[in-house]
Amino acid sequence: MHSKLLDELNENGYVVIEDFLTGEEVDSLYQAGRTLCLDAPQTNRKIFSTIKAEDAHSKELYFMDSGDKVRYFFEKGAVGEEGQLLVDPMIALNKVGHALHVEHPTFNSITFSNRVREICWQLNYNRPAVCQSMYIYKNPGIGGEVIPHQDSWYLHTEPNSAVGFWMALEDCTLHNGCLQFIKGSHKSGVHRRYMRNPDTNATELMVYDRAAPIYPQSSFAPIQVSKGTCILIHGNVVHKSEQNRSQKSRHAYTFHVIETENNVKYSEDNWLQAPQDKPFPVLFERKA
Repeated sequence: MHSKLLDELNENGYVVIEDFLTGEEVDSLYQAGRTLCLDAPQTNRKIFSTIKAEDAHSKELYFMDSGDKVRYFFEKGAVGEEGQLLVDPMIALNKVGHALHVEHPTFNSITFSNRVREICWQLNYNRPAVCQSMYIYKNPGIGGEVIPHQDSWYLHTEPNSAVGFWMALEDCTLHNGCLQFIKGSHKSGVHRRYMRNPDTNATELMVYDRAAPIYPQSSFAPIQVSKGTCILIHGNVVHKSEQNRSQKSRHAYTFHVIETENNVKYSEDNWLQAPQDKPFPVLFERKA
């Protein structure tokens, strides 16, 4: 099957779909995200940062074991040395993941909606499965930057099949850290891998297989979108977001879909592994 959507994804590495969510859906997802702030653990708070490796999640089983759970990751700067909150709980979280699409009815209904199935159908998936989901806060002032990366670093399949659905729940601007892409960068393969450490004696459970590539700042195009917009993200396209320097948050809901047929192999050394009794939930099976 041939579709304009697939052509655009293959050409640019991303597709912007405006008004993907209704106003009511945006509101219900946003309210669910705010409620998660109040559900966050009061002790043993975990910090999420893509910058500093020594306190990053690579040492954390909490992160690696979150594939079938709802887990809470705090902003750097939100939690003190003793684990105490330094900011209002409503702006303390970096993200919540990675099984919202299964465990939370509001996120489940959007993720498994016919609109999402239709897009996956147009992208020629045969048996697409949702492997993980996240609610991202990007809070004002302390919402950290996300380094340039390809989603395939983390969700590697052979051949590549990962596509991200990234839904803006607030307007995304240059000031509050909108997504930025290097158009066409998905055509140059996977630039590095984030994988389970083959050295079983090491304290670090996860390692990168090589140094971070250097991408020129001038290559990135910021994509400013209004709330309700969905951005489809090719697994190999290079993208990032800057720190939120504004007074406004930039909430988003995102999940990733992979192919589970046609000899597509999900890497055994990805950080995220489905428990044996809970395989990644499938959106549909295309019958021949």
